Formats: sequence, structure tokens, C-alpha cells
Amino acid sequence: MKCGYWLREAERVIIVPGYGMALSQAQSIVKQLTAELEQEGIEVDFAIHPVAGRMPGHMNVLLAEVDIPYDKLREMDEINPAFKDTDVALVIGANDVVNPAANTAEGTPIYGMPILDVEDAKHLIICNFDKLPGYAGVDNPLYDEGREDQIVLMLGDAKESLNAIIQAFRVCQIPQKIEGGESSPEEKGGRWLEEAKRVIIVPGYGMALSQAQSLVKQLMTELEAAGKDVQFAIHPVAGRMPGHMNVLLAEVDVPYDKLHEMQDINPAFKETDVALIIGANDVVNPAANTAEGTPIYGMPILDVEEARHVIICNYDKQPGYAGVDNPLYDESYRSGIALLLGDAKVTLNELIRAYRKC
Repeated sequence: MKCGYWLREAERVIIVPGYGMALSQAQSIVKQLTAELEQEGIEVDFAIHPVAGRMPGHMNVLLAEVDIPYDKLREMDEINPAFKDTDVALVIGANDVVNPAANTAEGTPIYGMPILDVEDAKHLIICNFDKLPGYAGVDNPLYDEGREDQIVLMLGDAKESLNAIIQAFRVCQIPQKIEGGESSPEEKGGRWLEEAKRVIIVPGYGMALSQAQSLVKQLMTELEAAGKDVQFAIHPVAGRMPGHMNVLLAEVDVPYDKLHEMQDINPAFKETDVALIIGANDVVNPAANTAEGTPIYGMPILDVEEARHVIICNYDKQPGYAGVDNPLYDESYRSGIALLLGDAKVTLNELIRAYRKC
């Protein structure tokens, strides 16, 4: 769950309590989450809107019941400038008091009402019972789809949503640092897959040698279960015979309509979050566009480097069948590449484990 990763990665969190917290009597779970965040060194404050709840001071009373220190409760005018420097704003059952429509929806009951500027935060987690308008009857644009990179909307009872958030925080670890201060390639790849909406998988001869197609199917299934769009890019000369990749993927029941020929899939890479290459080399080698005099110069390739992130599972950094170095294996070539070296079964298992941790 991405909200667990956001909280793990955060340095500062602002919690916005509202009437939904009161109805659910979820303040004790809010206190529990606060304690766990602070134990990890994360700064936590509370943003209190003067009309949150059903009476002045309603939120203060509920939070005082569970021994939230009073100096953590910030009034709107004081806390609003801080949202833009906040990693996660967590809204619990508040609607009108965070509704950006107050700034734009002329003629509505909340137009002109000062609100808490939660959408200025880097990430926003909203726990609300449903998507219906608040007391003022004005739709909240924060509930609209299309902002999943910034906003997670958790519908239902606040206690259940908060328990799910706590569980996600506990199990989702920040990728461990390796020498040099950066995440390992598997961990970067897992995080990119978690954040992705669209993934294109490029199978190659390395998948065939490793007989890793069942793991490819497993990863596809897990990604699709999380609502991600997964397609396959098939180069006409991938493998050792025409249709080699199609046959291997058919063996594990990857639907045929997910297999796209090069000319059909190439325009989609620039709109793709992750291109995952499994044992393909020459057919994705950008040197085909530049390395005059080499066997692959001028050969049409799959434009994987146009994807936002590229994950490469390859046995080693050696050139492919054509003997031409692949610049995608050079860390200085471009950012956003994770190179996982070794047998494809091993690296795919590591990638799947890293993805599950998020």
C-alpha cells in the first residue's frame, strides 16, 4: 500500500482530525499511529480547523482524551504555511474544512471560507466514510480520480482505515541503503512498480534460457490485482525463432491480446511508468540508432528508454548476440534505470519480493 511507503519515507506529517474521527471514536488509533511515527523520528503535528466537528474545540477535547500533547495542536492560521513543506497530510473524517472548492465554488455555502491547505502537501491520505459531500453539500475535488500519485482515498469507517494504514506502515520498509548511499536495484525496481500505473514487459532470450515465464506471469498477476495496466512488447527477432516469446508466454496463459508487436507498442513507451526488460539486449539497444558500422545499426528496436523508469534483468553486462555494447547498462547513460544482474528467475524473485514490501 503506497500510503505505508509515503509514511515510512516522510520526515514530517500533519494530521487533520474531523467529525468522522469523532463518529468512529478513532482518536485512540490516531494516538497509536502518532506514537509509531514519532518512534521512527517522524515529526507529527495536528491541524485544527476552528469549525471542525460539531462544537468549538471538539477535536481538541477528543485528542486530549488520549493524551495528545496540547502543544501539538496547531490552529489553522499557524499551520497552513507548513503544508507546503510537509511530506504527508493525513485527513481523518474532515471534509468541508479541507475542501478546495471553498476557493472557487462561488454561490455555495463554503465559498470564501478559510480552509486547511492540505493539498499543498507532497502526499495526501484521506480517510472518509464515502465520497459524498460534507455538511455544506459541496462536492470535494480531492475525491476525484486522476491524482493517485499524490492522493490516496480510503473509504469506510475511520477505525478500519487507520488500522490498515498502521499495518501498511509496519510492513512497508524504506529500501535499505547499500554502499554509496543508494537503494539496491531490486528495491528501486520494487518501488517504481508500486508507484506505476502502466507497465510494459519486454521478454527476451534470457527469459527463455532461465525458463522464467511462470514468474513473469506471477508478477503480471500481482500488478494487475493492484489495478495496474500490464502489456507485453514483442520484438520480431527476440529469442531464437519467430514467435519464440509468444510461445513461452502462451505456455503460462498470458492472454494473447496482451502481446503487442513492435510497431504497435513503441508509441506507448513514452506514456509508460516502467519498462521491464527480461533477458533482451540487442532488441532494446539504443546503439542501433547511433553506432554506425555495427551489425545492429539501423535495426528497429523497442523504444524502452522512453519509459519513465527502466528495469533490466540481464545475466551480465556483456553485449548481446550482435556484440555491441548496450548503453542502458551504463549508469551514467540516464537516470531511472535499475540493472538486476544474474539468472532471470533469481532477479525476478527478488524484484517481486521488493514490490511486495511496498
